[in-house]
Amino acid sequence: MRIIIIGAGEVGYHIARRLAVENKEVVVIDKSAEALRKLAEASDVQTITGSGSSPEILEQAGVEEADILLAVTDSDEINLISCFFANMLNREMTKLARVRSEMYTDYRHLLMDEGAGITKVINPDEEVVNSVLRLMSVPGAVEINEFAGGKIRLIGINLPDGSPLVGTRLIDLRGKIGDDVGIVIAALVRNGELIIPSGLDEIRQGDVIYFVCDIRDQEEIVSRLGVATEPVREVLIIGGGNIGFRLAKALDNKFYHTRLLENRQKRCEFLSEKLDRPIVLMGDSTDQEILREENIQDMDMVIAVTGDEETNILSCLLAKSLGAKRTVTRVNNFGYMPLIEPIGIDYVVCPRQSAINSLLHFIRRGRIISSVNIRGEEAEALEVIAHEDSPIVGKKVKDIDFPRGCLILCFQRGDEVVIPRGDTLIEPKDQLIIISTRQNIPKVEKVLTAKVEFF
Repeated sequence: MRIIIIGAGEVGYHIARRLAVENKEVVVIDKSAEALRKLAEASDVQTITGSGSSPEILEQAGVEEADILLAVTDSDEINLISCFFANMLNREMTKLARVRSEMYTDYRHLLMDEGAGITKVINPDEEVVNSVLRLMSVPGAVEINEFAGGKIRLIGINLPDGSPLVGTRLIDLRGKIGDDVGIVIAALVRNGELIIPSGLDEIRQGDVIYFVCDIRDQEEIVSRLGVATEPVREVLIIGGGNIGFRLAKALDNKFYHTRLLENRQKRCEFLSEKLDRPIVLMGDSTDQEILREENIQDMDMVIAVTGDEETNILSCLLAKSLGAKRTVTRVNNFGYMPLIEPIGIDYVVCPRQSAINSLLHFIRRGRIISSVNIRGEEAEALEVIAHEDSPIVGKKVKDIDFPRGCLILCFQRGDEVVIPRGDTLIEPKDQLIIISTRQNIPKVEKVLTAKVEFF
């Protein structure tokens, strides 16, 4: 598989490194020789200095023989023009564009018609808003991902002190949780290390557990885990930019009491005109007096999504110190992400990570229809279709010789969500959710495409 990446910023850098590890042929184009040098030192990729919007540069990168083009620069216009010329040079390739401006995303149907030829328009701001809304739906969660059109959820939760699951082996889980709800433990995070467990692994105090379930069972399961789930009602959004505005619009209903704090007067005027129920405030989010005046101690969730990540982090820390129950911060710098939880912020959302998650499943071989990273890039959850000639079709789950670090979690069969047992048979067209460590992704892809013995 030959993949051309336009842009060696953080999104392009991380995707290129990820794909190079998986032995894919990667070419990265960027106008910055320094950014390309940094990437070339970190991974085995080909680099070309120049603009991805140049047909000459695209031809030099081998666009006519490429399978996929990812346009992920910080410029919507360069991304769109790159895909336009790539379509002229190779209409069969998959073309993905990272686009943030509503000026373009509101007309994505035009960008994805035969003339422009873009396969998918990725808007990371939309993905961030969706991530926040999912977190709000399960207040005790640290991460939530959806599969099967929203019917299946993969939820990460900090196991609270005194949880009835502490000391339980996974093989005995059903006895503790009950047989009337379906749950599979996908991963454990212990002392910062991610573990894809077996049935003999034991849940310990302080673990973060990732589990899959039918969305209809999630509230009951979270309750049985011993997690307190007070609903989110009082919300303060810090930052009225694209993400803050989109989020406020999504919360513009009777259920939420939403305040939106923005420090630019003209932007406040725009927000006041466009929003109905949310209260728009003008002020500095690091001003303690303003936060106290708005009764920050009564806020169920404070969500800082300005374009300045230092402001977001400081605002959340201040809100937390003044009594806010939960805090969410937007961070773009990948280097900051491991620091967020230790300093006391509850959740982190990252537009660049959201863009990577959205792009990855288009790159995967086989009938993979979605893909998300778990805990940064340590593992990946894949949503795949078991086609008729796959080696796993007709086998019982217990007879599939998965390598350590790879696990079938659950699947959708028709309209039914199936939490598998060891003797469950895989049938054609089952929509499987598989978790795998990064090292085993190529093996999973091979199984989904080859008519050979499994591994």
